[in-house]
This record gives sequence, structure tokens and C-alpha cells, in this order.
Amino acid sequence: MPQWAGSCWYYLRYLDPTNEDAMVDPAVERHWAAGTRGDGSQAAGLVDLYVGGVEHAVLHLLYARFWHKVLHDLGHVTNPEPFQRLYNQGYILAAAYTDERGTYVEADEVEERDGGFYFEGRPVTREFGKMGKSLKNAVAPDDICREYGADTLRLYEMFMGPLDASRPWNTSDIVGVHRFLQRLWRNVVSEETGAARATDQPPTEETLRALNRTIDTVRSDMAALRFNTAVARLFELNNHVTQVVGENGAVPRSVVEPLVLMVAPLAPHIAEELWSLLGHDTTLAFEEFPEADPAYLVADEIEIPVQVNGKVRARVMVPVGADEAAHEAAARTDEKVAALLDGKTLRKAVIVPGRMVNFVVA
Repeated sequence: MPQWAGSCWYYLRYLDPTNEDAMVDPAVERHWAAGTRGDGSQAAGLVDLYVGGVEHAVLHLLYARFWHKVLHDLGHVTNPEPFQRLYNQGYILAAAYTDERGTYVEADEVEERDGGFYFEGRPVTREFGKMGKSLKNAVAPDDICREYGADTLRLYEMFMGPLDASRPWNTSDIVGVHRFLQRLWRNVVSEETGAARATDQPPTEETLRALNRTIDTVRSDMAALRFNTAVARLFELNNHVTQVVGENGAVPRSVVEPLVLMVAPLAPHIAEELWSLLGHDTTLAFEEFPEADPAYLVADEIEIPVQVNGKVRARVMVPVGADEAAHEAAARTDEKVAALLDGKTLRKAVIVPGRMVNFVVA
């Protein structure tokens, strides 16, 4: 009773935590139960999203639904179901090793040499399974935090792959995520002075497009729990900012501040530090998440394939809305295409604006 019972209705107590007369005031419960989803449809439960591993959900979710159904039948709550949406996380997988008896040995004590694996000098067999105590292949978060910091660990776990898929743990991959945070710091903070590089200079058109496309993608990825692809987009934007910093040693404030705000949910500690160094004396936790300017989401150019006798030989960029002559001129500027056309008789050029160019030669 002290364990399962309490953990199966705590979401109800959150609605009315100081009520000394009832678990939850009926009017308060009805208010939240009558809410609507983002698409305007009627809420099917008090909790918008339930996130948990498959095993946890099988037990806790089952018991929580059972307790909620009892409370509903007794008239204490209005919805028969407590949760609107279930999202199961995948397993974190890691290498595990068994000896000649088939017994698992401590994975972190296994040595790899000459194409084999050895534990205390004896050969062992490698397999992959769910990270945990039973397979003796768990990685202690404290060890990762001591070496790389909590932000790196958080970011790596989000970057490993889709949240609902099982993902293999690879400690060596953490280094790449750590380097991203280091580059982010150097892009915002001068290593020589320790002061922020941010200036009020306006960003270039190219940088504005990169920033707003990143904001647009990261917002949608976050909403859909696609954290791994959101992190990838932040990597790309940070690489672009690195080039901007390299040109003049400064970076537009209007670019790095949204970048820091987008990083904050994933790596909150470094984001708070950077936010402070950028001149803010309050936390970024209550700042609005950046919104993209639609004007910079419209492409000026598109990429089209260039074929010679029906075989793709190159891809070139053409302005949006360009006519056939501009398409053909752009296609001819490619060196490989120009070499294939040199000395040949052009029978015709098949051009579908915005789609492709095909040179038919004899």
C-alpha cells in the first residue's frame, strides 16, 4: 500500500496538493478533465502524456489504470481513463560477456585483444542485451558525469537514436557530443578574455536562413519527441556559427541567443551559464522558446538533377521560378556535364522547370 497505491494516483494529488479534506476537490478535477488537446478535441484523460519503459508501463500503467477505474466507479473522478497518450521508451543496449559456463562477467573488466575478448585472462563470448545488473553491463552515470559532465550525458542519451527504439550504448561516441558543447562554448565565449563574443551586428541572409530553418525543425522535432534529430539540427547550426565566428571573431547576438535557448532543454547547465554570460541576470527557464520567421523558411534556390541521355550526371542549384533558359544555363556550368557535352551533337534539351534537365546527345 505505501508504494503502489501512492504512485498510482499522485497525478491527481498534483491538482490539489494542499486540500486537507479530500484527495482532490471535485470541481478542480472536473476542470482539468474537461480540457482539450492541441488539435481541439476533447481530452480523454487528466494526463496528456505518459512516458515510460515497456516493463515499467506494463506494471505501473496497469495498476494506475486499475486504481483510477476504481476511483471513477466510486464517483471521485469523471474520466474512466487517467492518461491520454502512452509513449514507450526503447531499451539502452550494451555489450555483455559470458564465460565458458555461460555466466555473465563484469563487462567493464573485459579486455579486447587479438580479435577476441578476455576476462581475467580467460576467453569470453560477447553478446548484446539490455543494460542492467543481471547482464553485468551497466554503465554508471556518475562515472560519465565525473568525466564529461551531466549535460554531455543528457545530450548523448537524447542523440543516441529514436526515443522509442532500442539503442546501443557506445561510450566512445560520447566524445563527439562533448566536443559539440565545447564548440558551442567557444562560439559564444572568447577563450582569450572569457567575455561573450555576441555583438549587435546583423547576421547575413544565409545565417538568418540557417537559424530560422533550425528553429522550425527543432520545434517540430521536440513536439514529436524526436530529440535525436533535433540535436542533429543544433549540431549543424553550431557548425555554421563556427564559420561566422571564424571570419571576424564575433557572432550576432540575434543568432546565439536563440541557439542557447534551443540547447537549454537538452543541456540546461551550460545553457544557463552561457545565458548569464550573454548579459542576462535571470534564468532562461521562463524564456519563450524561439519561433521561426516564415519569411526565411521559403527557399530561394532548389536543387535539380542534370541528366545526359537519361542518366543523372550532376545536380545544380537554380533560382525558384527560373525559366527554361536559366535551367539550361545552370546545367551547363557543371564541369562534368560540360565535358560530356563537349564535341557532341545536342539533339534536344528536355527541361522540366523545378524538376530536371536532360540533354539528349548523339
